[in-house]
Amino acid sequence: MVDRIDLTDVRVGCAMTGSFCTFKRAFAAWRALRDAGAELVPIMSFNAASMDTRFYLAAEAVAEFEEICGREVLHTIPQVEPIGPKGLIDLLVIAPCTGNTLAKLANGITDTPAALAAKSHLRNGRPVLLAVSTNDALGTSAQNIGRLLNQKHIYFVPFGQDDPVHKPNSAVAHFDLLPKAAALALRERQMQPILTGNASSC
Repeated sequence: MVDRIDLTDVRVGCAMTGSFCTFKRAFAAWRALRDAGAELVPIMSFNAASMDTRFYLAAEAVAEFEEICGREVLHTIPQVEPIGPKGLIDLLVIAPCTGNTLAKLANGITDTPAALAAKSHLRNGRPVLLAVSTNDALGTSAQNIGRLLNQKHIYFVPFGQDDPVHKPNSAVAHFDLLPKAAALALRERQMQPILTGNASSC
């Protein structure tokens, strides 16, 4: 029996970065949060909002995200800066969270809407939840994941290797676990286990 997640009246910032092959799974996770009662604030990195790929045309991705959340996507630095000062959200989720974004968060770099949204939100001591999707999670990005695991108020959606044979350093979050991980992060708890069996590949 699956526990019902109740996020009624919880304000969730939903940030997407450029792991385009996982956009479909991310959209399903946003719908699950919405259906659990959360109020969603959509945010996209510069690349996520503007790049056409074989997975999604940029305009189509933006339109689908806005349809799910019922409001326009925030996609500029000035749009996301008030998140912290005005206390606009209770939880920030970055899904997918690329290796590039992991590096920015681990090193205090805030030159994209997703990264600045995290910084702005963390100033209030509120939780940030990351759904990793990167080909170098067990390579260069491993040190950044380790640093973020030890940073207060940052949590991870459980993740696993998505293709250990052909992409041994690659890992992807279990997007279906995002609602439960979100509910726990709101209580300042990390969902366990963090490292799991194989995740779905792109």
